[in-house]
Amino acid sequence: MKGQLLTKIDNRTAKVAIIGLGYVGLPLAVAFAENGFHVVGIDVDQSKVEALNRGESYVRDVPSARLAPLVTVDKGVAAGTFRATMDYGALDDCDAAIVCVPTPLSKTKDPDMSYILAATDAIAQHLHSGMLVVLESTTYPGTTEELILPRLQHAHGCTYEVGQDFFLAFSPERIDPGRVDYTVENTPKVIGGITPDCLEIASALYGEAIEHIVPVSSTDAAEMVKLLENTFRAVNIALVNEVAIMCDKLGLNVWEVVEAAATKPYGFMKFTPGPGVGGHCIPLDPYYLAWKLKTLNYNARFIQLAGEINTFMPYYVVEKVGNALNEVRKAVRGSRVLLLGVTYKPNISDLRESPALDIIRLLEERGAIVSYHDPFVPHLKLDGEMRSSVMLDEGTLAAADCVVVTTDHDAYDWPWILGRAELVVDTRNATDGLRGQARVVRL
Repeated sequence: MKGQLLTKIDNRTAKVAIIGLGYVGLPLAVAFAENGFHVVGIDVDQSKVEALNRGESYVRDVPSARLAPLVTVDKGVAAGTFRATMDYGALDDCDAAIVCVPTPLSKTKDPDMSYILAATDAIAQHLHSGMLVVLESTTYPGTTEELILPRLQHAHGCTYEVGQDFFLAFSPERIDPGRVDYTVENTPKVIGGITPDCLEIASALYGEAIEHIVPVSSTDAAEMVKLLENTFRAVNIALVNEVAIMCDKLGLNVWEVVEAAATKPYGFMKFTPGPGVGGHCIPLDPYYLAWKLKTLNYNARFIQLAGEINTFMPYYVVEKVGNALNEVRKAVRGSRVLLLGVTYKPNISDLRESPALDIIRLLEERGAIVSYHDPFVPHLKLDGEMRSSVMLDEGTLAAADCVVVTTDHDAYDWPWILGRAELVVDTRNATDGLRGQARVVRL
């Protein structure tokens, strides 16, 4: 089985299934399709499947112009190297299945494994000899071996031996939405296999589409790699956020301090403060590790403290807004507050875990009249209520008692904004070195 699958991978006759066609799965599917593999994408969202089969992409990192040539349609039948479907029956003809489904947390910050288990059970129904299965979804160490492996070993009433009848690996996704310098193709790919043969086959497959493969000793190690990467970021962001609060109390400019520290050529890595953390990874992934350690009677104190600090930042921003309004003899209650940018990072449309949404809630709880502008988010649903981005013009800026910079999109003309707003609270240092009529309060 190993030799046959390696041959198929080498001559690109292996058929690859990508389960979950979001910001992780779709770029990966396109990368394999562009390298000559026939790829089927499986997703539960019918509208996404239909859009993809028309050659229309909803993921910013995959332009439709790049996707469309892969979805060649001849007389209504997809004839290219990529197609999308909702039918897991497509796995019957696939040699590899890569799982890229969400891994959220429950309200109690426990791992929600329902998406992974649903995908695994669907694969188990169509598992066949010689098949490679790879999990990319971020999860806690032990998931692949403890949850995925048993379900596949006893799939549909049969007994399959891992490393011989089928192959199982974990390879953490490293997609950074909106980034153009590091993409799925040139970002090193960490891979761990249940057995050495599993690692060899998974490495061979990914090596056909990705430039550099980083093998590790086990699936547990690969799972831990991902959690270390994002816990590192979460802890350092929390540190610099707390330094921002300290600098505020000491009367220092945190941005000046960070920039000066960043001139050290060794022993320091630059992180910048902000209104909180967002996205799927940094706010969530460390809690997967903390949860796992709880089962081993260990308290991950660094992770918990970092989470507390980062969660506090929207409250700190609202406090800054309140103090800034007080300085101009206005109360938060009844004041018109305009947020610029609601996505968790600049130049993307991703709202997941965005601190801007918490800031909106907190300001409205204090009686503020809140609106937002974001060129990437024309509409959003918050607590069941639909909201729309307002037009950003002189009238909107003049009518706002306070403008809060929560996301520093490149599209914003900061000198123009400072020339028309009265009061600006800048949480991203976007207005550094600029002058205008606006009174500016920075984080």
